[in-house]
Amino acid sequence: MCNIPVMDGVIIKPLWLIGCHTSKISTIMKKIILTAAIFVSLLTVKQANAQISLNINIGSQPEWGPVGYDRADYYYMPDIDAYYDVPAHQYVYLENNTWTRRAFLPARFNNYNVYNGYKVVINDRTPWTRNDVYRAKYAGYRGKTGQTIIRDSRDVKYQNHWVDQRSQHRQAVRSDRKEIRHDRKDIRKDRKELRHDRRKH
Repeated sequence: MCNIPVMDGVIIKPLWLIGCHTSKISTIMKKIILTAAIFVSLLTVKQANAQISLNINIGSQPEWGPVGYDRADYYYMPDIDAYYDVPAHQYVYLENNTWTRRAFLPARFNNYNVYNGYKVVINDRTPWTRNDVYRAKYAGYRGKTGQTIIRDSRDVKYQNHWVDQRSQHRQAVRSDRKEIRHDRKDIRKDRKELRHDRRKH
């Protein structure tokens, strides 16, 4: 504690006393600077985490998406001239001269296989507004196959990719229908053989 001498009502500050106040001020300043540094570093960490989550969306990409992209906002599918919104998990396609968003492709695209069709990654906010540009630029990819997809990748970064449960259900239903058709064929074949055997006897 610093004692300040008073002489005839006037405060006298000797040199040693100025040093005393300076050390108190420097202690306070050190605390303020340290607090500010901690605050700034916390903001930097939060901003870095936000930046990482914005620039990497591997976990949002579907299993039929192409490998090699840490970030993909949209896939352009030249075969059907449509887009897939990766973060929203929706298809964007032209219907009655209006760009429409749906969780499924319309019936007219039933023959299109998202697993085999070529996909072009486009990181643009609304690529369909420049659809003429993308259609012309990627016209050479129509009918192209052989693109490695996330499902078939052995890279560990793709282990937690997004899987559409509805799509898996539809595939299971299709598979079941195929098995039923196959079973019906077998039954018809067995009946035919049975009739043939009865004619022999």
